[in-house]
Amino acid sequence: MTSTQITGEAPELLRPVADDVRGTTEIGRFLGWLERERGLVFEDYPGLHRWSVDDPEAFWSAVAGFFGVRFSTPPDRVLGRREMPGAEWFPGATLNYAEHAVGLLDTGADDAEVAVLAYSQTRDRQELTWGRLREQVARARAGLERLGVGRGDRVVAYLPNIPETLVAFLATASLGAVWASCAPEFGARSVVDRFGQIEPTVLLTVSGYGYGDKEIDRRAQVAEIRSGLPTVEHVVHVPYGPDPVPDTVSWAELLAEPGDLAFDPVPFAHPLYVLFSSGTTGKPKAIVHSHGGILLEHLKNHGLSWDLRAGDRILWFSTTAWMMWNALVSSLLVRASIVMIDGNPLHPDIRWQWRLAAETGATLTGASPGYLMACRAEGVRPAREFDLSRVRQIGAAGSPLPPEGYRWVAAEFGPDVLLNVGSGGTDVCSGIVQGGPLQPVWVGEISGPCLGVDAQAFDEEGRPVVGELGELVITTPMPSMPVGFWGDPDGERYRNTYFDRYPGVWRHGDWVRFSPWGGAVIAGRSDATLNRGGVRLGTAEFYRVVEELPEVVDSLVVHLEDPAGGNGELQLYVQLREGVALDDALRRRISTALRAELSPRHIPDRIEAVPVVPKNRTGKKLELPAKKILLGAALDDVASRDVLADPTSLDPFVALARSRA
Repeated sequence: MTSTQITGEAPELLRPVADDVRGTTEIGRFLGWLERERGLVFEDYPGLHRWSVDDPEAFWSAVAGFFGVRFSTPPDRVLGRREMPGAEWFPGATLNYAEHAVGLLDTGADDAEVAVLAYSQTRDRQELTWGRLREQVARARAGLERLGVGRGDRVVAYLPNIPETLVAFLATASLGAVWASCAPEFGARSVVDRFGQIEPTVLLTVSGYGYGDKEIDRRAQVAEIRSGLPTVEHVVHVPYGPDPVPDTVSWAELLAEPGDLAFDPVPFAHPLYVLFSSGTTGKPKAIVHSHGGILLEHLKNHGLSWDLRAGDRILWFSTTAWMMWNALVSSLLVRASIVMIDGNPLHPDIRWQWRLAAETGATLTGASPGYLMACRAEGVRPAREFDLSRVRQIGAAGSPLPPEGYRWVAAEFGPDVLLNVGSGGTDVCSGIVQGGPLQPVWVGEISGPCLGVDAQAFDEEGRPVVGELGELVITTPMPSMPVGFWGDPDGERYRNTYFDRYPGVWRHGDWVRFSPWGGAVIAGRSDATLNRGGVRLGTAEFYRVVEELPEVVDSLVVHLEDPAGGNGELQLYVQLREGVALDDALRRRISTALRAELSPRHIPDRIEAVPVVPKNRTGKKLELPAKKILLGAALDDVASRDVLADPTSLDPFVALARSRA
């Protein structure tokens, strides 16, 4: 295959690689280690990345060596079978993820240091030292054993982002049992659709929670979930919210007896946890991730890209239903401490997360691009209003960050703080493209593929392209690719999900453009791209232009194809600021901006106002479900209301579909 090279002028350089990167960062320390221990010298990130994907055995062996992975049984080799799907990593090896998260390194000298700070709108601030965390994990492990939990059993949690959830997860992992979680804002049907697939034996739950100034009672949902999970033998109630759930084991009972801080060695590919796809385009996929794959990937990501180390602290708002929760708790692997946040992230106001970052001394603060853009629009001045002097990185993930967001972060935080924009997902439980201390930051672009990730853009014939939009693919295996889907014994659903288009090559489902200078732009989901007259247009381009207009809060674009092969109908839906009406003058302003900033092909055939743009609970816009409804599908067939950020957000599209019919 040959690469199509498109030359062009690089965008504005927001931040070059720092001069002292080799002496002040974890990736700099890794470069020095490679030179001393392996005799390998790399001058820059492109050279390091090329080696990491050309020689994956050497790279991932180096990651294991540099971070001190503790194999109970050493591997026969690094990569047994290389073909995808089915690549075999570290065959013969045994280890345990939880041992690396909380196991004693040497003497337990960090026992008195803070490992977890927890904030919520349900109860007062909580704190766990490393010593207290280890003790609770040992007690929870003993409690789960008393309930009969062993290797391979499934433990599921209907819990928020609180320390008890972390303790239960690590105890489950220490036994070689398999974990899965849903946030308690999910309705019973969505939870049963997920947990029912893996037939759990233990369910942990709360009875409710506080969300801002509201008290949310979930006891009715818990009862429905219990009745929908016939394999559950024990329910553990975590004290949080209103009165306890009846007929349960209390959290205090589970932790009543001391236990050994032990970790059962399991094979590298043994299931660690199951993550679920959003469920907005069909039944949620039960994606199985392994002990070894997650351990290696998160050590690499958190150390070399996020630059986390012992003594650091990460604050990144997430619920337990998003893979960012799994990434957050993996910060313990590099001995960084974590800030756990539960509740309304905008309560009592938009500045709450910045106040917490200052109070906790966060060194990495993560946020959604939507949150950063909202702070910009509201005139928030984080680094001037709060003491954020410990912050070294601002992370952004979940959706594309517009160029204006890049400039705002740079203006607010200055050149010493790295803006690290990334994109990846639940499927690999990590980043695919991302920044890091060894990479420059360009306005409007992600800095490039992650180490160990051979990410490229393919055209429809499977040829790599540069400088033009294509399917985001990964051409060599990485350890955190799922070991399979639960309930998919012959792997057919797994293959059809990732390997249907290009044999032996992972197709991620995003629409991407890689630039000649190394950056990447995610243009939306490839199944939501717009095909007008044979030209595919990325949805993210529309949003960047439309949402800069002062009248527009949010937007959604869909394209209804013409079965006869014509241009079809391009429809734009806008959520307007309070008091703004969508009239012909505003429609002309929107169309003019799209023509000027993009092209005449981007001018919608129809512009309509909606009360709210439909999104799932992780903030992703739901172009495809909206499109399917407009084409006549029933709402319940394309999305469960439980997975919507606003359960009513797709109703206007149902009404519009009726009017079209």
